[in-house]
Amino acid sequence: MEVTDIWNLLPHRYPFLLVDRVLEFEADKRIVAIKNVTINEPQFTGHFPNSPVFPGVMIVEALAQVSGILAFKSRNRTLDDGYIYYLAGTDKTKFKHSVVPGDQLRLEVEIVNLRNHWLKASGKAYVGDKLACSTLLTCAEQKVS
Repeated sequence: MEVTDIWNLLPHRYPFLLVDRVLEFEADKRIVAIKNVTINEPQFTGHFPNSPVFPGVMIVEALAQVSGILAFKSRNRTLDDGYIYYLAGTDKTKFKHSVVPGDQLRLEVEIVNLRNHWLKASGKAYVGDKLACSTLLTCAEQKVS
């Protein structure tokens, strides 16, 4: 799934779309996506100017966006259906490895529980084989149109 396909599932756009490509997808189960981290992203002007580090909160947001894609695709919906998924909570979030410009984040999300209007998922972000972040996500569906 290319970024143009992702645009049909997420309302985010530059600079806040944090998913570049979906590599694997299993409906109602799991998804694997990537985010290419580049020095020209606006957060690096201030986080941190002499030692750029991709903010942890943005790693969690990237995992939440991938969770939204998983939920939309599992339900055969797009943004045109008038729904959106919001990040409603995180639990047990841990950061294990810094992410810097030039890294490629592999974002892996597995469904823990998918209900009518919400999703609980386990998310992990890797740089190569190193775990950068792990978290449990809750995403809530809302009708917006």
